[in-house]
Amino acid sequence: MNARPMDQFLFIALPYVCLFTFLLMTIYRYRQQSFSYSSLSSQFLENKQHFWAVVPFHYGILAVTAGHLIAFLIPRSILAWNSHPLRLYILEISALVCGLLTLIGLISLIARRGTTTRIRKVTTVTDWILFAMLLIQTVSGVAIALFHPWGSSWFATNLSPYLWSIFKLNPDVSFVTAMPHLVKLHIVLAFLTIGFFPFTRLVHLLVIPNPYLWRKTQVVRWYGRKSE
Repeated sequence: MNARPMDQFLFIALPYVCLFTFLLMTIYRYRQQSFSYSSLSSQFLENKQHFWAVVPFHYGILAVTAGHLIAFLIPRSILAWNSHPLRLYILEISALVCGLLTLIGLISLIARRGTTTRIRKVTTVTDWILFAMLLIQTVSGVAIALFHPWGSSWFATNLSPYLWSIFKLNPDVSFVTAMPHLVKLHIVLAFLTIGFFPFTRLVHLLVIPNPYLWRKTQVVRWYGRKSE
């Protein structure tokens, strides 16, 4: 494997650091701060824009994530599906629409937190970092769909074998070294997001909905003047 040192760092060392951080800190946070496994929803502070931002973002990102997982787990099935041009077009257009839906929802979420005073006061530095990472990741994903089309096919033939080599502890960066810089950015940022995941409100994705059925209720007290 004659990969450059930078490629070895970005596509071998960095993924393992991020994956190790994800596993270690996710377990640590759940054991030490189980009640922090929440989305910390701000819906009760402002609901109208929250609905129109969260709904497209969640539907879009869930569909995009599911598409990536399917291409990773069953790449041969994806290639078989794409062997018919019409089905390939349907898949590519659907992925682009879901990416745009995610982007619209994400921009709305950022605008809501930046323009609504009550929301801005409860938004942490971690939240802004996460929003920036997700925004860059989503924009790069949409750009890849536009400027480097047929991603479902080359994901199945190149990125899926690379990711499997990572999980098999036999990393082979030859699958990604020749990729365009935009694709490399998308890959690196994906691993960074995974590593940052345990420190953010995204951890609620790991526990919904099961633990909410049996864990102790959270008590919220409101303090204010009594009406006379």
